[in-house]
This record gives sequence, C-alpha cells and structure tokens, in this order.
Amino acid sequence: MSIKLGAIGGGVMGEALISRLIDRKIYSAAEILVSDLQEPRREFLRQKYQIQVSANNQDALAATEVLLLAVKPQVLDTVVSSLGNLTQVKNRPLIISILAGVTLEKLATCFPEYPVIRAMPNTPAIVGAAMSAIATGKNVEQQHISTALSIFEAIGEVVEVSESLMDAVTGLAGSGPAYVALAIEALADGGVAAGLPRAVASQLALQTVLGTAKLIEVSQLHPAQLKDRVTSPGGTTIAGVAALEQAGFRSALIEAVKAAYQRSRELGS
Repeated sequence: MSIKLGAIGGGVMGEALISRLIDRKIYSAAEILVSDLQEPRREFLRQKYQIQVSANNQDALAATEVLLLAVKPQVLDTVVSSLGNLTQVKNRPLIISILAGVTLEKLATCFPEYPVIRAMPNTPAIVGAAMSAIATGKNVEQQHISTALSIFEAIGEVVEVSESLMDAVTGLAGSGPAYVALAIEALADGGVAAGLPRAVASQLALQTVLGTAKLIEVSQLHPAQLKDRVTSPGGTTIAGVAALEQAGFRSALIEAVKAAYQRSRELGS
C-alpha cells in the first residue's frame, strides 16, 4: 500500500495527529510514514501505531497526498536541505506546516510550486479537543483545503483564516492552554488557602472550568451573561469578581495574548 501521509517529526503534536487520524479512519496505519532522527522515538511510534517509520526525510516526501511538517521552526532549513532537489519530485503532495511563526512566503520559497497550507493546532489535540486554524498559500485548490480540514477536524475544531491573523491565533489558541492551566492551578491554590484539601481543591477547580466552558458552548450565552447570572447583589461572587478586577485579571490575560502574538511575529521575521 502506498504512503498517503508523510510526516517529518514524530513529537507530541505529530503523534496526536497521527493517532487521531488512524482512530477516525481518515488514514490507515499502513498509509502513514513518519521520519524522525531519534531511533527510540521511531520505534515507539512504529510499535504503538503500526505505522512505517524512517530516519530519512525523503521517505516522507514520497507521500502521495500530504507531507506534514511537525518539527521546530529553527530546523526548517535543515529539513528542506535533507529533501534534495524538490523541483524534480514528480508527485508533489500538499505541504501542511504546523511550525509556529513560519510564513506561507517562507514555505513557498522552501517548496516552490507545491500547494502549501500553514496550520496552528493547540495541545488539546492530544485528547481530540484542539482548536486549530489554517491559512492557505499558492497552488492550493479546494481539494487541498478539504484534505486539511479533515485532518484537523480529527483532533477537534478548525477554522480557516487569512495568514495575517495566524500570529493572533498563535497568541490566543496556540498559547491559551497555558493560560487556562495557570488559572486552574490558581483556583486550586485559592481553595487550599481557604482550607480545602489539595486533591479536593484541584478537582473542584478543574470541573468548574470544564463545566463552565461546556455551559457556554451549549447555551450560546455570552460569557458576560453567564457571569451576571451567578453574580447576585452583595453576594460572594461579586466580591470575588471585584478582587479579580482590582488585581487586573482580565487585562493580564489580554496582555498575555498580545505578548504571545508579538513573539510569534518575531519568530516569523
């Protein structure tokens, strides 16, 4: 059976994509090949998912449909050099890059005349709850977009945006899981400070965040509406909200997204 999906880089995000694609039967294990420099990592992926693996990036380029770039942005030039003369490749698969900050212009220079899509998934991909965004480059046709959407829908939700918004996507959705994790940790710490056992405080904090997100999703309420519904006059919640406002909670999150957005722009320059 021919290789349909080749992936360069078998790290956490690459593995998340591969595992969900196999689970959702978008690609069979026999149709996937991952190239990775680390032999223990290759063997782990081969044994766990029954996919093909290689230490040679050119083997991944032989894919008939998609070549997924899932390495660190700093090694892109080295990876491209390892692929040889790309203009002589007869079958030119769709290039999907999940390299933070690497522009479509840069990718088009590295892969001339190839269809190229830039994507930004986030770490909840590991549990199939990612929020991803894609931006399309030159030579991309509707069939390529459909392929990319099917790949990223396997790990969660996906939106198509213009490339000018990708750094903002990185600042919010790409880095956002860290902000949410900090909020959950802080809520649990607050519970401990108020006298709760650590295990109980952690469970309460986690389920409160999960439940609130689910309620907003299902009810389609604006977050401000939900906040107002649970904030009674002179009650406990308004006291807590006032403390958050005094501490600059909302402005801190806004500034975090802006800082991550700016750093993404710097990485791509």
